[in-house]
Amino acid sequence: MSIKNIGVVGAGQMGLGIAQVLATSGFVVSLVDVNQEALDKAVQTVRSSLLKLIEKGKVKDSLESIIERISCFTNLQDLSNCDLVIEAATENENIKLSIFEQLDKICQPSAILATNTSSLSVTKLASKTSRPEKVIGMHFMNPVPLLKLVEVINGLRTSETTTKAVIEVAKKAEKIAIPVKDKPAFVLNRILLPMINEAIFILDENCASAEDIDEIMKLGASQPIGPLALADLIGLDTCLSIMNVLYEKFADTKYRPAPLLRQMVEAGYLGRKTKRGFYDYSA
Repeated sequence: MSIKNIGVVGAGQMGLGIAQVLATSGFVVSLVDVNQEALDKAVQTVRSSLLKLIEKGKVKDSLESIIERISCFTNLQDLSNCDLVIEAATENENIKLSIFEQLDKICQPSAILATNTSSLSVTKLASKTSRPEKVIGMHFMNPVPLLKLVEVINGLRTSETTTKAVIEVAKKAEKIAIPVKDKPAFVLNRILLPMINEAIFILDENCASAEDIDEIMKLGASQPIGPLALADLIGLDTCLSIMNVLYEKFADTKYRPAPLLRQMVEAGYLGRKTKRGFYDYSA
C-alpha cells in the first residue's frame, strides 16, 4: 500500500519528534493531542529543532515547507483519512488500549495502526481492534530526529504486508528498521533499562555520586551519555513503567525497580521534562 498521510497521536517528546521526522521526509502529518497548549508547544519545538538542523546542513527542505506538512488537531476523528496512525501517548496500557479501540472505529479499514510503545504488548493492543493483522509496533528512539533505530515489533497476528509497509515508511524517514518479536520491552529497553535501574541502585547505596557514575560509564564503557543522565532524558516515569512491565511479565526479581526510582517519580522529579531528575535542569 502507498502511505502518504500519517497520523501521530500525542504531542509529547516522542510524538513531536516523530511528526518532525515524517514531515521532513515528505509525509503529510496530522498531529493529535487533547491539549491545545501541548500542540502549540510541539510546533514551536519542531521549528527550533529544524532551524538547528537546517543551519548544520542536515535538512535540505525549507522550514516553512516542512511545517506546512504538519496539521494539528485535538480530536482523533481528524485521523479518519490517514493511511497510517502512530500512537505515541504516555506509556500507560489502559490509555493505549482505549486509543486503539477508538482508532479502530475511526480509521478506514485499510489503515495501519502502529504504537510507539517502549515495552507494552503489541498483541494485546491489537486485540482491541478488528484488524489485528494491521497493528504493529514502531518504537522510535529519543531524540527521534537524531537516532536512526526503529524497532519494528510484530504482534502475533501482524501480517507480512503490514511489516513491509512500515519498514518502507521508516526507510523513507531515513531510519534503520529492525524487526523484533513481541516480548516485554522488546530488545533495546530489555537490555538498557536494567542497566539504568542498576545505576540507580548504586546511587542509592552511596557507592558514587550521579556525576561519577555517569563519568565511569562514559570512560569505561564508551557510552556517549551516562545511565543517569540518560534516564533523565528518557523520563523517570517512563523508566519506571518499563521496569514495572519487565518485573510483572517475567516475575523475576532482577527486574525489581529501584526504590529510589519510585521515590523520584512520586516526588514529580521526572527528568528533563520537569527540569529536575538526577540532575537539575532549571538553569
